[in-house]
Amino acid sequence: MNILISKMNIAAKMLLVCTVCAGTAISASAQDKNDFNPITTGVTSLGIAPDARGASMGDLGAATDPDANSQFWNPSKYAFAYSQGAVSLSYTPWLRKLVNDIFLANLSGYWKLGSDDNQAISASLRYFSLGEVVSSNSDRTINPYEMSVDVGYSRKLSEKFSMGIVFRYIYSDLGFGASEVDQSSGASAFSADIAGYYTTYPIIGRNECQWSWGWDISNIGSKVNFNNGTNPAFLPTNLRIGTSFTFPLADYHNLSLNLDLNKLLVPAMPRLSDYEEGPEGEKEWAKAYADWQNMSPITGIFKSFGDAPGEFKEELREISCSVGAEYNYNQQFFLRGGYFYQHPAKGNLQYFSIGAGFALNVLRLDASYMLATAQTSPLDQTLRFSLTFDMDGLKEIFGR
Repeated sequence: MNILISKMNIAAKMLLVCTVCAGTAISASAQDKNDFNPITTGVTSLGIAPDARGASMGDLGAATDPDANSQFWNPSKYAFAYSQGAVSLSYTPWLRKLVNDIFLANLSGYWKLGSDDNQAISASLRYFSLGEVVSSNSDRTINPYEMSVDVGYSRKLSEKFSMGIVFRYIYSDLGFGASEVDQSSGASAFSADIAGYYTTYPIIGRNECQWSWGWDISNIGSKVNFNNGTNPAFLPTNLRIGTSFTFPLADYHNLSLNLDLNKLLVPAMPRLSDYEEGPEGEKEWAKAYADWQNMSPITGIFKSFGDAPGEFKEELREISCSVGAEYNYNQQFFLRGGYFYQHPAKGNLQYFSIGAGFALNVLRLDASYMLATAQTSPLDQTLRFSLTFDMDGLKEIFGR
């Protein structure tokens, strides 16, 4: 009985996290149930933006200037990074309006290789803690978590274009094997990202501007198998496409305007409500559900472009949009703002975000704040903090 209650406590926290990460905002309950159909995945924490800079512009970063956290947004940008290397540590208290012990910590960085300034290696470590879950007799606590570690390589293929690839190991331990009776283990998976980045410098009037495009397909890999393989789930494979336009306002003053579009490349789970009532309809649904469970991730990627019950109209609803702007004074002071929109039928995540950053020779501190527009959203007032160390600045300090 104690084990069952512990599992229920963990399941309640996981349901809360998955509900928000997948975009199932509480206010969506007022909608027609037949319209509400979010995409279901495992390890949903992989989709949480880890850093304050991208989060403060409405969760975007496919084509913005490269920084230490590009591993999440678009790893191919590292080849165009201005510094020899950088390391960033980010922290996000998650769902603090509801609980106080869930958080995301992220460590990310890169290093440019060789003297030709054409290639870079990168790595990141993510740790998502679900806090403490106490068993019914309070004699032990369980600390469920999800984590990932990855390494990447990026290279310029021309003066304007680069590509990058990332290999990732993912582990999810929900604490189900924390007792002597239940020996089930955590679930693991492997995945890869592939990305591209194109940047050019057009002359508009008398000003040299920068126009960049980027794309990233993340978490292409195996399924994650919970409960000793009896409950396989798709990874949150995601297609991100974005553009960024930067123009000078005056000497040392720049403004960038940015846009990202995202779509989960995961097949829609069949719903019983989409089939005719009666035994025949239930039989058809059971077959469709079994096919969905047994579908390979690669097949699922291609199916995800045309399997929505509402056909093309619903496929368009699966695309979320981020728009944001960044003001930059001499690479020392930054102001940012943005907006994220997800269709109500696909999750109803809608929020404004604001943020600021301050940079010295060695380090940069960024912070962001989220203001949800969807009613009763648990993401409202979410804070993020990032601290970045620049290797070129460290070299100047130590004279090397």
